[in-house]
Amino acid sequence: MRNVDILIIGGGPAGLAAAVGAYEAGARDILILDREERLGGILKQCIHNGFGLHTFKEELTGPEYAERFIEKVLEYKIPYQCNSMVINVTADKVVTCVSKEFGLENIKANAVILCMGCRERPRGSLATPGERCTGIFTAGTAQKFTNLEGIMPGKEVVILGSGDIGLIMARRMTFLGAKVHACVELMPYSSGLKRNIVQCLDDYGIPLLLSHTVTDIHGKERLEGVTVAEVGPDLKPIEGTEKYFPCDTLLLSVGLIPENELSEMAGVKIAPTTSGAVVDEQLQTSVPGIFSAGNVLHVHDLVDFVSEEAIKAGANAWAYVQGKLPEPGRMVPVNMGFGVGGIVPQYVSDKAEGVINFMFRPRNVYRGARVIVEIDGNPVLNKKTLILAPGEMVNLDIPVEKLVGLDKAEAINVRIEVPEA
Repeated sequence: MRNVDILIIGGGPAGLAAAVGAYEAGARDILILDREERLGGILKQCIHNGFGLHTFKEELTGPEYAERFIEKVLEYKIPYQCNSMVINVTADKVVTCVSKEFGLENIKANAVILCMGCRERPRGSLATPGERCTGIFTAGTAQKFTNLEGIMPGKEVVILGSGDIGLIMARRMTFLGAKVHACVELMPYSSGLKRNIVQCLDDYGIPLLLSHTVTDIHGKERLEGVTVAEVGPDLKPIEGTEKYFPCDTLLLSVGLIPENELSEMAGVKIAPTTSGAVVDEQLQTSVPGIFSAGNVLHVHDLVDFVSEEAIKAGANAWAYVQGKLPEPGRMVPVNMGFGVGGIVPQYVSDKAEGVINFMFRPRNVYRGARVIVEIDGNPVLNKKTLILAPGEMVNLDIPVEKLVGLDKAEAINVRIEVPEA
């Protein structure tokens, strides 16, 4: 059995940043395991720009952003194993992986950082009627075909869901000569960034049909078309609003699911609101010495925030290995009030130090609202915003000294207050 101080599962943006964060904090015995042939994760296929504005203060493509961190990993001589599939993680931090080069091996770590990312929600979870014909892809799969393999999925396209990958693929398919008939979204608001709606749909005249969904899929061998209908407040199709779109390709951009099977093997508690690990302000899970960061923890809107979070997880993992991580003390739960969804962290220690970062997604579109943080009902933060939307995360950095009464608190509550009409 091999032994390492810090073992990182995943070589995407979170895993790379976690390794860099751990090294710059002082760790030297680090190992990255990744199941793909090359480091970089999903960024390898994200050839569009818009990355790095927060982290590097310049606009980069996905591969360029990944390369910045890969260069650091190489500069620091941090070991990594690609083509290595992790198949088990135990609560005492023994990781089992398999690869062509090393076969089946067990690696004992003093700390583990979970950075496995997320996967796309497939058609099977939608229960949409129709044949199992070809021409139906998740948006990320279509992105891989076009950007990495040079394969065109189709020429007449409808996109179901308005997640960022779907929006970006609407533009990409248009660039490649396809006709994108519409982007169809079940909710009355888009789940993607506003800038992607403008740059990927509006700029190319692609309609965004809010409060609509695909109600039928036509075609036996190959997709021939889809029926789209408007939905009511109950999200059920409204009879008489059906419209048929002839198409040979349906792209699904209907949500992302954190890859937490390994987390559950290790006994890590999973939060139903994020489908990721339950963590404290140090990004430590319910299993001591196991940390989580990136899209496996909660689905982010910007990769810059993934990197920032993972760097922190790497530094905290090294502090844990050294026995210097502050004792957790009594855990104060973080409750989600009105309008708040999927908040991280879920607990804050009553002995927390420094600055605590809270991230969450609004449950709806709110204009002129305030974000309020309370400790046992007493406000400690009252921040006015212009607009809040589910496609853009709220990111709050709060110094511990502002959390007055934390040492005796029963709960922290985060909520959105909407002005009266």
